Amino acid sequence: MATKSLKARQSDLASTQNQLDYLEGGLFASGELPRFKDKLADAGLTALKPKALEILQINLGYMCNQVCAHCHVDAGPDRKEIMTRDTMEQCLKVIRTTGAHTLDLTGGAPEMNPDFRWFVTEAAKAGIQDFIVRSNLTIIRANKKYHDLPQFFAEHNIHVVSSMPHYTRGKTDRQRGDGVFDKSIQALKDLNAVGYGMPDSSLRLDLVYNPSGAFLPGDQASLELDFKQALREDFGIEFHNLFAITNLPISRFLEYLIASENYEDYMTALVEAYNPEAVKNVMCTNTLSVSWDGWLYDCDFNQMLDLKVDTPLRHITDYNEQVLQDRNIIISQHCYGCTAGSGSSCQGTVA
Repeated sequence: MATKSLKARQSDLASTQNQLDYLEGGLFASGELPRFKDKLADAGLTALKPKALEILQINLGYMCNQVCAHCHVDAGPDRKEIMTRDTMEQCLKVIRTTGAHTLDLTGGAPEMNPDFRWFVTEAAKAGIQDFIVRSNLTIIRANKKYHDLPQFFAEHNIHVVSSMPHYTRGKTDRQRGDGVFDKSIQALKDLNAVGYGMPDSSLRLDLVYNPSGAFLPGDQASLELDFKQALREDFGIEFHNLFAITNLPISRFLEYLIASENYEDYMTALVEAYNPEAVKNVMCTNTLSVSWDGWLYDCDFNQMLDLKVDTPLRHITDYNEQVLQDRNIIISQHCYGCTAGSGSSCQGTVA
C-alpha cells in the first residue's frame, strides 16, 4: 500500500485530475495489472466506438436529499450545481433532432431541480416517448411538495428506476443513512398504489442494487428473486426488475476504498473478473451523457471524472450527432467496473 497518510491520500482526490492520476498509477503504472486499453487490444480493439445513439442521459444537478456512501456523483444537500432552464432549452433543441428515443434523467435527485416537471412535460412535447427517472425513493417522502410525484410519473408513463441497496433495514441504512429504509418502503408503497410495479401494469418500476462494500455484486437474477420474495412477504411490495450495478472506483466510493485499504484488492478483483463479452454492450456505446451545465460525456462516470467527449464540439450548444458518432470513447481503469463479470451499466448486467 502507499505510504501516504490517510488524510493526505484523501486530499489527493480533491480534483478529478487527481482521481485520474490515482487510477492510472499504482498497480497499473507498475505493470502489475494490465490497463483497460491493453485488454481491448487483446481482443483486437484499437478503440471503443459508439453504436447508434439510443439514450440521452441528462444530469439535472448534483443536489440530493441523501448522502450515500457509494455515490459516484458525490451528491448531497449542499451541492448547488443545478441545470438551468436555459440549458434545458438547449437540450430540448437536441431532443427534437436526435436519433435517441429515450430520455434518462438523473442527479443527485433529479426531482429536486425546480424545473424538473416543466422539462419532462416539454420533452414529451418534443417527441420523447420513453422516459426514465432515477429516483432515490426517499425524495417522494422528503417534503409535501414531492408527495404527488407518483401521480406525476404515472401521468407521463415514466419508467421509474429506484435505488434500493437491500431488502433489510440494517444494510440499507448503513449505506444510505438512518431512516432511509423506512422512507423507501413507504415510497414503494406509494408507487404501487398508483399502479407502478404491479405484475400486469405498464408502469415500470425497477430497483437498483449496489454492493455495500468492496466487492462485486452477486448474480442479478438470484438477487432479484431474493428481493421480490422479501419485499412481497414483509411489506406487500411489487416491482418489475432488479438491476445489479458494480460500484466504480471514483469519487466517494474511491475515497471509501482508500480509507478502508481495499483499493488495490478491489481493482485486482475487477481486472480478474474482466469479461470481453461485456464490452459489446456497455452503456457508453449507445448512450450520451449531458452534465448539469451542458457538457457532453461518453457516460455518467466519465462525467464525474470530467472526461468530456473526444470531439471538437463538446457542449450541448454545439451538438452534432454525426461528429459524435465518429468519436473514440474515452476510457481509463474505472471502465473495468462496467466489464467485470456479467458487466454493469445503468440498465444492470450487460452480458
